[in-house]
Amino acid sequence: MARAIVYTELGSPDVLQLVDIPDPVAGPGQVVVRVEAAGVNPLDAKRRSGKRPMPPITEPRRVGFDGAGVIDSVGDDVTEFAVGDRVAFGGADGSYATLLVVQVENLHTLPDAVTAAEGAALSIPVGTAYQCLRSLQVGDGDTLLIHAGSGAVGQAAIQFAVAWGATVIATGSPERHEQLRELGAIPVAYGDGLVDRVRTAAPNGVTVVLDCIGTDEAIEVSKELVADHDRIATIVRGPDAESLGIRAFSGGSPIPLTKQELAWREEGVRVAIDLIASGDFQVELGAELPLSEAAEAHRLIEAHQARGKITLVP
Repeated sequence: MARAIVYTELGSPDVLQLVDIPDPVAGPGQVVVRVEAAGVNPLDAKRRSGKRPMPPITEPRRVGFDGAGVIDSVGDDVTEFAVGDRVAFGGADGSYATLLVVQVENLHTLPDAVTAAEGAALSIPVGTAYQCLRSLQVGDGDTLLIHAGSGAVGQAAIQFAVAWGATVIATGSPERHEQLRELGAIPVAYGDGLVDRVRTAAPNGVTVVLDCIGTDEAIEVSKELVADHDRIATIVRGPDAESLGIRAFSGGSPIPLTKQELAWREEGVRVAIDLIASGDFQVELGAELPLSEAAEAHRLIEAHQARGKITLVP
């Protein structure tokens, strides 16, 4: 039998259980992936704890969306992929598992130069970064301020924006400044005086902001620096973004993503895979834990002790 992480009630990481499940079967337009790495995202912990509104639990609820592995079987009408293909995927509910059914449209071919852990680290953070920057029309001549540049979304956004010709300023703790420089950003520290430090780093002004931290400081500084508030976006403060006069993307937004925004997310993953394979894009990998230690992975995420992407290995 296959195995998967589930929970039957909201609560602490301790509600997560590793259980046996029937081996999944691929239907039309689907494949079964033998998971080699499952990505752990803050969204997973928010859903488990009840911080992200969800319908009532009526049966064991699966966990996770992102992962990578090898195709184990295919549906009758699947011609784009074959058994044995290495793939990365996102948007597949229940990726904390040994075997998982995935829709073909959620698959990306994974070249040998890209590890399973790297593939599992892409869908939510990298897709989010790419979509946000495309929606904000970031490009040559822009000066982009990223709040929390050392996080997974922030790191991806720095690399895309620099490649597109933008100057990037990224906030982060001092111990992460050298890493931000290596990615191509000008680092600045959080805290009192932030607006002055950003102005010093960007004497010609800031034209666009991506907020990945959601603090009042980040929002207030962004609005003070950028006159066009339509070019300020948050991936954290979705529920009150409208009242703040800024845009909201990602799971924090009460407004569903458009077809174009969803397409950009998938495009971003494909672009990142090719760039990783050619050595032109970095993904910071963190702890690699056994599937049975999913609860510990969530504790690390919630304590903000995860430096780099945590992956679970069945």
